[in-house]
Amino acid sequence: MNNWLKANGIHLAIIGFFILICFVYFSPVLQGKGPQQSDVLQAKATAKEIMDYKEKDGKGPLWTNQMFGGMPAYQIWVQHPYNAATYVIDFMKAVFPDPVDVVLMYLLGAYLLFCVLKVNPLLAAAGAIAFAFTSYNFQIIAAGHSNKALAISFLAPIVAGIILTIRGKYWLGASLTALFLALEIRANHIQMTYYLMIALLIFIGIELYHAIKGKKVAAFGKSMGFLAIALVLSLMVNAGKLWTTYEYGKESNRGKSNLTTDSAEEKNGLSKEYAYGWSQGVGESFTFLIPNLYGGGTGIDELVKPESNTYKALQNVTGGDPRPAIQQLAGQVGLQQYWGEKPFTSGPYYFGAIVCFLFVFGLLIVRSRLKWWILGTTILFMLLSFGRHFPLVSDLFFEYFPMYNKFRAVESILALVGLMVPVLAFLAVKETLEGTMDQKTLGKKLTVAGAITGGFTLLVAVMPSAFFSFTASNHPQMVQVLTQIAQNNAGVAQSIANALVQDRIDIARADALRSLLFIAIGYALIWALINKKMGLQTVMVLLGLAVLIDMWQVDRRYLNNSNFVSKSDLKNHFQPREIDNLILADKDPDYRVLDLSIATFQDASASAFHKTIGGYHAAKLKRYQELIDKQFSKSINQDVVDMLNTKYIITQDQQTGSYKMQRNATAAGHAWIVSHVQFAKDADEEMKAINSFDPKKEAIVDVRYKQLINEKRLGSGVGAMITLDSYHPDHLVYSYSAPTDVIAVFSEIYYDKGWNMYVDGAEKPYFRADYVLRAAQLEAGNHKIEFKFEPVSYYAGEKISLLGSVLLIAGLGFAFYSEKKGKKQ
Repeated sequence: MNNWLKANGIHLAIIGFFILICFVYFSPVLQGKGPQQSDVLQAKATAKEIMDYKEKDGKGPLWTNQMFGGMPAYQIWVQHPYNAATYVIDFMKAVFPDPVDVVLMYLLGAYLLFCVLKVNPLLAAAGAIAFAFTSYNFQIIAAGHSNKALAISFLAPIVAGIILTIRGKYWLGASLTALFLALEIRANHIQMTYYLMIALLIFIGIELYHAIKGKKVAAFGKSMGFLAIALVLSLMVNAGKLWTTYEYGKESNRGKSNLTTDSAEEKNGLSKEYAYGWSQGVGESFTFLIPNLYGGGTGIDELVKPESNTYKALQNVTGGDPRPAIQQLAGQVGLQQYWGEKPFTSGPYYFGAIVCFLFVFGLLIVRSRLKWWILGTTILFMLLSFGRHFPLVSDLFFEYFPMYNKFRAVESILALVGLMVPVLAFLAVKETLEGTMDQKTLGKKLTVAGAITGGFTLLVAVMPSAFFSFTASNHPQMVQVLTQIAQNNAGVAQSIANALVQDRIDIARADALRSLLFIAIGYALIWALINKKMGLQTVMVLLGLAVLIDMWQVDRRYLNNSNFVSKSDLKNHFQPREIDNLILADKDPDYRVLDLSIATFQDASASAFHKTIGGYHAAKLKRYQELIDKQFSKSINQDVVDMLNTKYIITQDQQTGSYKMQRNATAAGHAWIVSHVQFAKDADEEMKAINSFDPKKEAIVDVRYKQLINEKRLGSGVGAMITLDSYHPDHLVYSYSAPTDVIAVFSEIYYDKGWNMYVDGAEKPYFRADYVLRAAQLEAGNHKIEFKFEPVSYYAGEKISLLGSVLLIAGLGFAFYSEKKGKKQ
């Protein structure tokens, strides 16, 4: 035991330091506070019904009716009890408060990678800090992109496992790869996993080339065999998650379009305009080195300071406190410090001034073939991040690369670059330590790296306007609107616009000087190391602290103590209005609400209290999205509102701000009997038919379901009745009475990948009606109907997950046993 502690003492000390800096940075968690993250709060609202039933039943349902009329719970919250990765993530969350747990995983994963790369532990710690504290990694925590943050935290250890395997540590490397890849997939952010797979394909391609060149194909093939097994194991562990996601993905708005007549509707995947909505500006890439070169995040924080030029210019116009005017103009004309082309942004991708300097140094001195993987991947990912600003590459991938068109916000691929840059940066320091290059040559290359990065920051500080305009593409339009607001006084409008540009220049200049200072510190430390003017450990400690201070200061701009509130405030974030309480008094278990006082189909707040036909989710059902686009976007189709059993409609008076609740007397109910059926030849005709129809009397049915209807046996429905007897999100029970065979329509969303219908215990067929609802032909008599959500993809997938988890644990156990045994021998 003592020998083990002695051998691993440095690692334990570094882990302790990681824990310490996490708690210092997030000190409010020690006061029982939690981060106020908008996306997390929205997610809690969408999961309201799921959590209520989980508390009641001990397990959450696989379907929820809390938004969009109903949808699978797969992409909201689902238990995976046989997935071993679930318990690893749950353990971290149980031991460490949010978001300490995520940042600690950033640090530990990156530290493992640097150790595998045989970097000195102190230097590895500095490298881990450089990756973990990359600004984007903190911005997504502030926004509440929890799954993305988790997925990013597992990128580095996956690479570490693959490198170990290729080095010949087959069992250890493959088992670690399987573990961290299983965790990556379980984090459930497919976009990040997809980008990682692209990077790994490049890596394996380079390794294959060198294996062929070095005549080591057999060893390479063996390592690929082990990694293939690791991949299969990670997929097995997540079978329940992946199978349901794959199945649902084809039916979601990432899937194939059902409509053919609308030229604006994408036939498969997302529209290019939507996918490229957040494209990294080409010039914005210089924020890797100078954080606020493009003004920082969307906002007016710097503009409302009394010393700002905008403040002074508007003070001259208003004659009083100009802050209300600045705030108003920010909304009206986009008067803001950020001047890039994104719709809005939390902040820049900042990799650190010292890290960027060392990255350039690494390009000059690192001899490992990892450099070419890092450089190639970085260039490709930067080109892809440009999206609509560099369509030559982006369009090629969007049109032809499998699945690439399923993802939006292409700039987020830079999260992988945020790993590549620190790795090469600290490999450069490792190479310097190893002394494989003579002192004079190292000194020259260090100076070149310093001149490139420091020289650029100095030029920006001295003459920023020579390189950047500090105006967005819509700047002329902004000046025109300002002129109109200033009662056609062009002079006043131009003075405000000029003041805004000057503020942006001042912001950029200040950060350029800041970056220059840190580059100088980094240069001095590495120069001292090369020339043996300072002890090795001293340099590494000071370098790590300098990187930490640099990144820490920038991260605090986006995630700081003001982001934290008491847990009671978080729990009670959504407070019911008087109008909500009135509706909640209705004890009917399954009616729906249309809340027009909010952005109905982009806001989850109504889901915190009601089953709504609106809501928010990035992957809603494709058919429902089409319904929104065609029946709600231009005007609200009352017939569609009725067929969705929308019992209450909430509106708000724009002048008084008061809310009004209207009971919808024509709501169709839980289920009803129709007197006749109208067949549609395809989805286009079906959509057109529901433009104007009486949902209580007729059902619009796609002709493909005609074989499930025996029209000769159908009656008029006179004397028939159907009622909902009991409600559970994934188990609905009805009873009906009919003198003849009838067609019943249910105000429930059609999803045939799991919903089964039983009549008196026997499974019976049902079909889709009215574009999104369920319907069935029912036999005459008095009968009981049950709809049960029983997706094979989930239940069979969980059995595979159990087997995969057992094999993974066994593989890890054998790998560590073999490693220990090998060391003893």
